[in-house]
Amino acid sequence: MKKSDLKSLPIDDLWALHERISKILSARILAEKRQLEKRLDQLNRGKTDRETGARDATPENANRPRRKYPKVFPKYRNPAVPTETWSGRGKQPRWLVSALQSGGTMKDFEIRDSRVS
Repeated sequence: MKKSDLKSLPIDDLWALHERISKILSARILAEKRQLEKRLDQLNRGKTDRETGARDATPENANRPRRKYPKVFPKYRNPAVPTETWSGRGKQPRWLVSALQSGGTMKDFEIRDSRVS
């Protein structure tokens, strides 16, 4: 089919062609996915969970309750927007990074009583 043929087709015919192409593509994608999964299963045969990267695959880990972590109270507060706080763990928030770059210190943002949010 030439490009000029497609331009001259009515919308209904183009839409029907689109649907046919979509069905063919999805069928081929599913077939290829199944083929790749079979190949992956063949490659992973005989390997342990640690080698394949599987986590918590054993039933004993599935029934274990999650460890309870203590509540971490905020230690730093954005003076411009008091609802923005940071506990001091993990990556520094953007507001703190920009404030530190503009000459502020960590001491400027400390919350005096860290248990009050």
